Amino acid sequence: MSHPQKDRPWLFRTYAGHSTASASNALYRGNLAKGQTGLSVAFDLPTQTGYDSDHVLAKGEVGKVGVPVSHLGDMRALFADIPLDQMNTSMTINATAPWLLSLYIAVAEEQGVDVSTLQGTVQNDIIKEYLSRGTYICPPEPSMRMITDVAAYTREHLPKWNPMNVCSYHLQEAGATPEEELAFALATATAVLDDLRGKVPAEHFPAMVGRISFFVNAGIRFVTELCKMRAFVELWDEICADRYGVEDAKYRRFRYGVQVNSLGLTEQQPENNVYRILLETLAVTLSKNARARAVQLPAWNEALGLPRPWDQQWSLRMQQILAYETDLLEFDDLFAVSYTHLTLPTNREV
Repeated sequence: MSHPQKDRPWLFRTYAGHSTASASNALYRGNLAKGQTGLSVAFDLPTQTGYDSDHVLAKGEVGKVGVPVSHLGDMRALFADIPLDQMNTSMTINATAPWLLSLYIAVAEEQGVDVSTLQGTVQNDIIKEYLSRGTYICPPEPSMRMITDVAAYTREHLPKWNPMNVCSYHLQEAGATPEEELAFALATATAVLDDLRGKVPAEHFPAMVGRISFFVNAGIRFVTELCKMRAFVELWDEICADRYGVEDAKYRRFRYGVQVNSLGLTEQQPENNVYRILLETLAVTLSKNARARAVQLPAWNEALGLPRPWDQQWSLRMQQILAYETDLLEFDDLFAVSYTHLTLPTNREV
């Protein structure tokens, strides 16, 4: 059962961004120096909905729940002294995803980076904005067009970039059960791939299926969440094979990142959130066959306000202890069916 070589750990991220691009850059560089292995950018509400920071409707919301990015200068400041050719960056942005991705590419070009080497994810799930968040800008049809246009662009110019995170995280926070989260996420993914089919050459379509990733929620119902992730893996493999005829197993792999449930964290006795976060993390890391490839954890006191650097360090240390100090990564899937065959005697003595 044990492996001679340990499985590689998932990407360690913290969901971060606040006040100004320069302040967020300092936070990112501090987190990377402590062993974080990827970035997850939180944008403020005006940026998410397409307003500049000086717009009248942005008043009171600038830098509140994420970093404000209104132009190339902001994006340049956000990633100053962070070599983008060595980074795996997740950007939680949907309605304005095409614009934010273009700014990221422009900063990479300014750094002298070959953009074809860029690695990361743009959430770009404008469909789920209608179901759970309401931060859409365009109607559904042009929103779908933007999702698949970005995907087609990345195929040609950013082959290592994930052009969409099918984002079911917010569905559960909007009231969906884990089962409903799974169902709506798969429905969104098939709708996007159905539209994308006509925008990329047929011979490249399987590889594009393989670049679609997911961003899921891990709630407190520990057993249900673990089973949900194993079901996601099997159902996605089946959909890719049967609906889209993808023959290469690596392109049918369910690739996902996770944020454990922030909405379930309490202001009352916030120290108990430590246990909630750990249990939710185990649900997406225990099963090797359904293990997240990137995990970002909230801070234990996130219900009280923006986390301090120490609080984010604490979230990072939880992941590092699980990956580096336990034996979790040394074993095959703990929940797979045992294939051990017992030889029974043909004549049993009574």
